[in-house]
Amino acid sequence: MSSIKKGRFIAFEGIDGSGKSTQIRMLADKLRSEGINCYETREPTDSPIGSLVHNIMTGRITADNRAVTALFAADRIDHLTNSVNGIAAQIDKGVTVLTDRYYFSSYAYHSVDIDMDWVIGCNRVSADILKPDVTIYVDIPVKTALERISAGRAFTELYETEERLTKVRENYFKAFEKLSGSENIEIVDGTGTVGEIFERICDIYNAL
Repeated sequence: MSSIKKGRFIAFEGIDGSGKSTQIRMLADKLRSEGINCYETREPTDSPIGSLVHNIMTGRITADNRAVTALFAADRIDHLTNSVNGIAAQIDKGVTVLTDRYYFSSYAYHSVDIDMDWVIGCNRVSADILKPDVTIYVDIPVKTALERISAGRAFTELYETEERLTKVRENYFKAFEKLSGSENIEIVDGTGTVGEIFERICDIYNAL
């Protein structure tokens, strides 16, 4: 009996308001229409650890930046290894997984306040367990992102200020350069129409 072909693992990244969540839904719909079993997920998760992270991000709970980084890393490990709906198990079953954020989010956001190498080290377990087949970064200007955030939400989260998002965007590219030899990274211009951006993402997927 032949073994089941493993599913693909695609991580979507971008600053808040980049439109990546819309692109994930569109790609998932396309894959399902082609008969491909697809699982959409996101980070932070809705697990007990992820719920604590959400409370910190919305300001309901305060915590040291190192503790926040460690909580994200713990949530990510559980996201990968959870026996009910963990990413690794899904991929082993032949399911293609699309995640809205993965460890590059931590590298970009948390290294605003903490040394990036420390953050990368904190997430090494996840990188050792599973690297994405491709990380797709949807790139947009910070001012555009903030306009979308203010139009679509009743409140802002911890990282959603112009100064911080500017540093986050810079950190994404710093992390991409630092890890270019060990990660498959594709940068997509996110300033076009939704359809134009989707075509670029489909081209990346089809090239895998």
